[in-house]
Amino acid sequence: MNSSMITKLKEGQKEFFKTHKTQPIKVRTNHLKKLKTVINDKEKDICDAIYKDLKKSVFESFTSEILMVLKEIDCFVKNIDEWSTPKKASGSLINFPSQDYLLYEPYGSVLMISPWNYPFQLAMVPLIGAIASGNTVILKPSESAPNTSKLLIEILELVFPKEWVCVIEGDAKVAQALLKFHWDYIFFTGSANVGKIVAKAAAKYLTPITLELGGKSPCIVDGTTPLNKTAKRIVWGKFINCGQTCIAPDYILVKSEQKNALIVALEKEIKKAFGADARKSNDYGRIIHKKHFKKLESDLKNQKIAYGGSKDEKELYFGPTIVDSPPLDSSLIRDEIFGPILPILSYDKIEDIDKILTQLKNPLAFYVFSENKKFIDTLVKSYSFGGAVINDSLIHFANPELPFGGIGNSGIGAYHGKYSFDLFSHLKPVVKRSFWFDLPQRYAPYPKSISLLKKILKKI
Repeated sequence: MNSSMITKLKEGQKEFFKTHKTQPIKVRTNHLKKLKTVINDKEKDICDAIYKDLKKSVFESFTSEILMVLKEIDCFVKNIDEWSTPKKASGSLINFPSQDYLLYEPYGSVLMISPWNYPFQLAMVPLIGAIASGNTVILKPSESAPNTSKLLIEILELVFPKEWVCVIEGDAKVAQALLKFHWDYIFFTGSANVGKIVAKAAAKYLTPITLELGGKSPCIVDGTTPLNKTAKRIVWGKFINCGQTCIAPDYILVKSEQKNALIVALEKEIKKAFGADARKSNDYGRIIHKKHFKKLESDLKNQKIAYGGSKDEKELYFGPTIVDSPPLDSSLIRDEIFGPILPILSYDKIEDIDKILTQLKNPLAFYVFSENKKFIDTLVKSYSFGGAVINDSLIHFANPELPFGGIGNSGIGAYHGKYSFDLFSHLKPVVKRSFWFDLPQRYAPYPKSISLLKKILKKI
């Protein structure tokens, strides 16, 4: 798609927004309800598309993609009336008498760039928030999940006119072309490297942005929790979607005396989940494309493999793999893995943990397996991260009552449920004054002595 075509689409959305047709709450909720109906009707097609892109099982596609989108729609349909109602604010004696209130208004034209790892859910959930808040959206899904992208077009065209929602397919060049335009808001999900490019483009127009990135999410195990259940929950969080999850446990930090036992427990749970040969499991996915496969293959070079390591480039199969004590300067520790490789490091004292966490700061997720309250509190309060889970993994993402987002290297801004509505709405304060009273001292000529007035003003 060339620049003139993008300009035409963008101008069409701009004119549509000016008509205020996105503003009535009833219009928004009706479209959300229709969207839910279409998604339910196309459930099998969605699962098929995701399978073609990622070999994801039907169960995983439904629970981690479709269900989350349906729940987000339900959340907005149920609450948007209340959320969008103007809110009264307490007045100030300085402005007395006045009516003070807050208005929620949409930003306008929103550009969304979504990733390939959860190609349906990570496109639709933020889009629902933007639409329900009254914005128009141009969505650029990842070219690496082409089957899901085509289905996104089909679904959204059945619900919204292109002047309201439009999907533009294409590669990085199309994304770069889109970023040259002036948007009212940009929402990006992807890598930190691309996030910096998005932020730079947004800065040109002072466009507000949300960046949902990733990072090195630690999983700290102190040995006080049941080892088998701990391993089961780590295996689930790490190897869902073949490890291609931005909040997957990226590496384990385990108490030294528990490391070998944890490796045994992890191996046992991997086999229980996917069998002795995960290649034959219907519940184990595949790597998205050869470039990423090669990256993971390179990460394993010269590493001590404690379990797994099997792979097949032709099939894009990369088996669950555990690496014992990789060097701290290796790519497995420096960079986000985003695949089914789980490094295990050990520690003896909390200072050892601090050395690693200080080096790999601002992860998107933070996992601690411990029954030691003091240990948990120390870690949670001492380090900066997007969100934490104690004694499990990933589950915070599924709670719409919690904001989801990163900090620093892992992103800017947070969404889901009410937090999405707040994110895609400008909160506009309004003060309405009455004419029946004025504080005379506020006008020139000002009083020569203000000692009494200062005392009064400091107390109100």
